[in-house]
Amino acid sequence: MPNNLQIERLGASVLVLLDRPDVRNAVNYELIDEFEETLDALNRDTDCRSIIISGSGERAFCAGMDLNVARGLDADSSADWLVRLKRLYEAVRGLDKPSVAALNGVAAGAGYQLALLADLRVGHKAARMGQPEINVGLASVLGAHIMAPFLGHARTVELTLSGRLMDGDECFRLGLFNHLVDAAEVHAKAIAVAEELAQKPPTAMRLTKQRFREDGQAAFDATFEIATRLQREAYTSGEPQRVMAEYFAKKG
Repeated sequence: MPNNLQIERLGASVLVLLDRPDVRNAVNYELIDEFEETLDALNRDTDCRSIIISGSGERAFCAGMDLNVARGLDADSSADWLVRLKRLYEAVRGLDKPSVAALNGVAAGAGYQLALLADLRVGHKAARMGQPEINVGLASVLGAHIMAPFLGHARTVELTLSGRLMDGDECFRLGLFNHLVDAAEVHAKAIAVAEELAQKPPTAMRLTKQRFREDGQAAFDATFEIATRLQREAYTSGEPQRVMAEYFAKKG
């Protein structure tokens, strides 16, 4: 059984909870491996017809990359991190079954990207999403690429350079949330949406999703290559290490 996930079967749907609540479900190496393996297994499972992704607790869907991991990276290991992250993102993109992200709290950085890679999103007013990498000295590349089709160039640039998080109202108004409900109803609504999608003809669902995936694959691959080059340059400069060291010193 995974150490960093909770998995629950709900009829034709499966709920996968990122389960590191002490660090707001932030992503580390072990979580990446477990999440990728779980998604691949569910994709092969004929009893699973749709997947809901959420975070444990009430604070966070996923706070992004675990800063305890990020501050230990260097130019070479940052490239390895992106290789692993790409495999996880490919597992989400490669799902033949529909996926619904239930935004129970903050989704930042890699968490924001995972939410946008899901097919649909359900959130509440106090849930926040955004791309804050620039605030800790990291090159903000992947999030910009993933959110641009949703938001267009001008809004993507503003969010990427400012590193600010949007609240649920803004996310819904901009089309990032497909459904905006009360906080207590997020999981129930996401499950209902997933169950409805699970009733669709599975071959038509697989082929339709395949077309969406193929349409953006070349740009997706190229973006990871660029991110690897720029993140290597960022770590070579020493800026991420310095900014994160200052953050942890203030934190105590």
